[in-house]
Amino acid sequence: MNLGNASIPKFFILLGFADRPWLELPLFAILLITYPMAMVGNTAIILVSRLDARLHNPMYFFLTNLSFLDMCYTTSIVPQMLFNLGSTKKTISYVGCAAQLYFFHIMGGTECLLLAIMSFDRYLAICKPLHYTLIMNPRICILLASTVWLTGITYAVSEATATLQLPLCGLNKLDHLLCEIPVLIKAACGEKTANELTLSVVCIFMLAVPLGLILASYACIGHAVFKIKSSEGRKKAFGTCSSHLIVVFLFYGPAISMYLQHPSSISRDQPKFMALFYGVVTPALNPFIYTLRNKDVKGALGNLVSGILRRSDS
Repeated sequence: MNLGNASIPKFFILLGFADRPWLELPLFAILLITYPMAMVGNTAIILVSRLDARLHNPMYFFLTNLSFLDMCYTTSIVPQMLFNLGSTKKTISYVGCAAQLYFFHIMGGTECLLLAIMSFDRYLAICKPLHYTLIMNPRICILLASTVWLTGITYAVSEATATLQLPLCGLNKLDHLLCEIPVLIKAACGEKTANELTLSVVCIFMLAVPLGLILASYACIGHAVFKIKSSEGRKKAFGTCSSHLIVVFLFYGPAISMYLQHPSSISRDQPKFMALFYGVVTPALNPFIYTLRNKDVKGALGNLVSGILRRSDS
């Protein structure tokens, strides 16, 4: 990346909702509420998963990774959004934009793959219960999580670096709330067909393939659950999967509508609302989805709060 290139601006102007200034105050208020919610909720999930011995199993090991991802994911974009929405200065430095591009896509790519691994874990737990502890031993869990992180980092670094190489011809206005690959490709001048094609191919691998694995896992799970004669057994099996399924649809729906379209066909405001949803709303909702629908997590949270209160009283 040649930072001395005259075509590279020193900063970008993030236009956001400049044509709808009345949206800025409500969005600022929403972010000011949802960001602390996301941080506190995901921190609580990590704490109870590590402190409660009953949650020391593969499902909660991967859930801890997901919570950490969500915290990093939303932190990579929300502080900058709050600064821009709360002031008349709507800029981000070139270096800041590049850093945001890398971190945002590392977390996003890793989360795509992690959700697929979590569905595979549920498949083994329900469809192969006798072999579950043998297959999903601590070593395999760490190996799977490490592979997911490494793949996400590789994807983001390669794709973001290729995007930053595109000539901008001095243009420094981005019609968005943050620095995102499709938006930068759309803003670039010159030949960018190769970048658009590469983005499409990589997104098929990072989005469509993991989603296909998730759907295949849940098809097998559904088939196995309907074979359970006990209604209580079916209810318990569905209960362990429903939270994850909700998170999958909340994350993949907006991401697919954004990244599997041709950049030139993306409407003006679509990237902004999609980024707000899968980068802000989903990380804030995930802890509540897992706690409200999971007795083990609710019990662990209750024990944690009770322990804190007892120590404070003493």
